[in-house]
Amino acid sequence: MQIVVNTRLLLKNRLEGMGWFAYQTLKHITQKHKDVHFVFLFDRTYDPEFIFSDNITPLIIGPQARHPILYYAWFHVSVKHLLNRLEPDLFLSPDGFLSLGAKCKQLPVLHDINFLHHPKDSKWLTAKYYNRYFPLYAKTATRIATVSEYSKKDISENYKIDKNKIDVVYNGINEFFKPLDEFTKSTTRRKFANGCEYFVYVGSMHPRKNIATLIKAFGEFKKEKTTKTKLVFAGPAAWGMSDTYELIKKSGVEGEVIFTNPISTEDMALVLGSPMALTFIPYYEGFGIPLVEAMAAEVPIITSNVTSLPEIAGEAALLVDPLQVSEVKNAMVKIFQDEALRSSLVEKGKLQREKFSWEKSGDLLWDSIQKATNN
Repeated sequence: MQIVVNTRLLLKNRLEGMGWFAYQTLKHITQKHKDVHFVFLFDRTYDPEFIFSDNITPLIIGPQARHPILYYAWFHVSVKHLLNRLEPDLFLSPDGFLSLGAKCKQLPVLHDINFLHHPKDSKWLTAKYYNRYFPLYAKTATRIATVSEYSKKDISENYKIDKNKIDVVYNGINEFFKPLDEFTKSTTRRKFANGCEYFVYVGSMHPRKNIATLIKAFGEFKKEKTTKTKLVFAGPAAWGMSDTYELIKKSGVEGEVIFTNPISTEDMALVLGSPMALTFIPYYEGFGIPLVEAMAAEVPIITSNVTSLPEIAGEAALLVDPLQVSEVKNAMVKIFQDEALRSSLVEKGKLQREKFSWEKSGDLLWDSIQKATNN
């Protein structure tokens, strides 16, 4: 069997959500199924770290697909011609893009369809491309994999796809995230939070992550409680940050909100492993990787009661309406003053996290591959 894989998101030191999914599942699958030949397609020079096994042939084809016009050129021209020449058993695409016009079977991992519900969360041309082509990808696909039961239902209902054609493959938990001792937590607080206790948000500073509500809620929390507790944002900045800085000033928490900016995975594990709680309240999420990372680190969670987040959090989080500042603030107050609650959430997280591992994810994705190739 020969499987061609879109690996354009395997970027050294730049793995984010979909990139980590691709890295972990492909590493597991290629090493476990040595009788299968995999062709990894990169759109630029790749790092040898990503050639996980000797049954992988890496290929570089242009152009570099980092813009909607170049998405089209790469997937619908370059990749199409390659697939039609190689005639593989399957084209696997961990970021959801497919190659229209390719004659082989195709399996996308469609993580979510936020761009359908909230097109303004993406740049105009990107949202236009996604909403033009992803419905076609869903209809073209032999099967579809996605990362939660919520996303499965969302894709099925909005794209009119038989739910029996969609397989759920949860994300796993990266090994960096684990419980920290008190000395390490104290050292981390000194390095990243001026030595203070803190709430943490992990992820990009993207509008859909509901950063504004979190800042407003933290401002209300600080008005209610006399405390040096900080709010730490751990992750890369995004467009529109000037509005965020203005909101911090308006909320009266200048100097109380800290931005780490991009940090290494090792430092991210420290920052996520040392707070009073993870505060992750997006209004749309296909999975919510920070939730399972917090469970692995034995950290309490405050998260939204919408989309996939209750499914992933289980009983290991305080659930809040992400549009209600008062609910988010009240959850922060509860976490701040109730040690028994914090301990209870951690214990429930230990149970919930057993549902998620990259080994399970790899096996589930392989099951989806088998269904697609046997279709």
